[in-house]
Formats: sequence, structure tokens, C-alpha cells
Amino acid sequence: MSASAPPPAAAPGGALPTLDVDRSDPAARAWLQEAVRKVQADANRTADTHLLRFPLPERWGIDLYLKDESTHPTGSLKHRLARSLFLYGLCNGWIRRGKPVIEASSGSTAVSEAYFADLIGVPFIAVMPRTTSSEKTRLIEFHGGTCHLVDDPRTVYEESARLAEETGGHYMDQFTYAERATDWRGNNNIAESIYTQLRLERFPEPAWIVATAGTGGTSATIARYVRYLQYDTRVCVADPENSCFFAGWESGDPDVTVDRGSRIEGIGRPRMEPSFLPAAIDRMMKVPDAASVAAVRALERAIGRRAGGSTGTGLWSALKIVGEMVAEGRGGSVVTLICDPGDRYLDKYYSDDWLAGQGLDIGPYAVHLDAFLATGRWSC
Repeated sequence: MSASAPPPAAAPGGALPTLDVDRSDPAARAWLQEAVRKVQADANRTADTHLLRFPLPERWGIDLYLKDESTHPTGSLKHRLARSLFLYGLCNGWIRRGKPVIEASSGSTAVSEAYFADLIGVPFIAVMPRTTSSEKTRLIEFHGGTCHLVDDPRTVYEESARLAEETGGHYMDQFTYAERATDWRGNNNIAESIYTQLRLERFPEPAWIVATAGTGGTSATIARYVRYLQYDTRVCVADPENSCFFAGWESGDPDVTVDRGSRIEGIGRPRMEPSFLPAAIDRMMKVPDAASVAAVRALERAIGRRAGGSTGTGLWSALKIVGEMVAEGRGGSVVTLICDPGDRYLDKYYSDDWLAGQGLDIGPYAVHLDAFLATGRWSC
């Protein structure tokens, strides 16, 4: 028989005493309440992001919109996710006063999480691939975070967990908790915002919403919301090269992996992340990286806005869907996202030297896009 603590002494009358352990700390409770208030106040004072129109010929009878998430305080779609993750971690008791928050990220989530960590006064460490853009590194440090760079993008998970264990901090793990932390039924999530902003448009219920997948949390939120409110909208996820999401979705194999990191920062993963919900997705497209860059440059010519490469991946797929609708004579609306601003990638997607170094030729895709917007015929 193994050794154990002696049984508690009997209370008067022979009854066992009540065991009572109170770990509450008034100072910690006050800090938690103030931290939650600060994060919620950020949402309360932040206006919703704009829904921009991409110019298409009127005769097509199709409207294409871009939800501009680059206007959040930290400049990307990940601001929503970071806010949700911080509220989730605080209310679960995982984020504690004085203890660091650690995150595995390709950059944009880390920028937003550094902002919220600074807001509530806790340290923040971003574990990122060494190839992450220098501008994202600068922004993380601007918000008081520390960048911990790794050579192999596949090791960010283990390294983040190791740092959390070593420091007594909390590994946020966006790739597991993105779809859990967001209230997909409403509460001003991105899906609810899209439908509210489309209410007075000629096609208020979009035929398609196109998202891209990093954690998979955005596509899960949109797809669940569509089903919950019984809309006929279909959800498409666009996947870049060097990412396993398309192969995993197509084959139904949750264990599929790839052996290198995505060149399109913010999306594409080497493994099927827990927050990606394949069964909720209606369609997926595999988009060449050169096509993503061509599309994001076409966006600048069309509306005068520079955006990151992930926006181009989604835009290419959205335009392909528009081409199918034109060919079938169907009217309607399509929505995709501007995920983050292009000024974070001037040395990448807007650099011809970088493209040459990566062996990417965007010329044929640029010619195709120009021809499509002139004729309505999608040939790729």
C-alpha cells in the first residue's frame, strides 16, 4: 500500500470536517478585472472596419467587396483574434499578473498580441520564423514585445511551449484556440459585421465569402455563423503554396504535413491546425504564390491600396468565383478580406528583387487578371 496523508481528524460527533482551500487573492482579482475592462474597452472604442468595393464592369451584375481589416489599431485581421484570445485566457485564469504571454506566430498575430499584452501590463514573447518581415518584428518591439526567432518554422510550437514552461508564462496557442475563443454566433464578430454592412446593398446575402487560413479561426467563425443563421452563402478557403490545408481538406487526412514554410506570411501552415474546421468549408482553392502577388498588385491599381500577400491569395480566388458567375450569367455579391497593409511587405511582395530571388514570375498572372477585368473571361 502506498504512503498517503493521514485521514483528517474526526469532527465532534464523529463527522469528517469540511476540507476548504481558498486560493483567491484580492489583489490578483482586482488586476484581472481591470485587465478584462481594458481589453473590452479597446473593442468598445474601436470603430468597425470598412467594406470596400472592388470595381467591376456594371454589365456583369456582380459586386465584389473587400472587408478592410487593415484599419484595426494594430493593422490586421488578427486584432480581432488577439482580443478574443486575451479575453479567453484572462477569464480562464491562464493569463496572470506579471507572467509572460508567449505565442507562436508568423507575425501579424504577434503584433496584435504584443499590443494587448502592453495594454494590460504583462510581458510578451513572439516565437517566429527568422524569415518574418522586418517590419513585423519592428512593430512587435514597438508594442513592448520580444521576438524569439527560429530557423525552422515547424519548431515554433515546441519552442513556445518550452518558453512558457521555463518562464511560468502562458502559451497562447492561437492555432488551437482561435476557433474556440471567438463567439461565432454573433457579438460583433467578422461575419456579423459583413452581413450588417451588406444590409442596404443590392445583393445583401453574398453568394460566396472567401477567406484564407492561418489558424483557420476566421473561416470557422464565418462558416459557423452562416449555418447558424441559415444563409445560403458558401464559404471558400484559399490556400497558398507550401501549406497543407488544401491537401488535408481534399483527402480528409488530418495528419498531412508539408516540409517548408509558406512564403505568403500570415497564412498557410506546415500541419493541419486544430482551429481549422474542414467539414465547415464548402470549397478550397490552391493558389500559386505568383498569382497571389499579381492579385495584390492588381488591387493597388484598382483601388489605390497596398495590402499583404494573403489578401492577394483571397482576391485571386474571389475573382475566379466572379469569373464563374459571369460565365453562368448569375448575379450576386462576393466578399473577401484585406488582411493587413502592404507597407509591412515592401521588401517582399512589392520588391522585384525579392520575387526574382524566390523564382516567382508574376507576369503571366498579371496579364491574365488584366484580360479578365476587361473581358469577363477567366481562363486560368
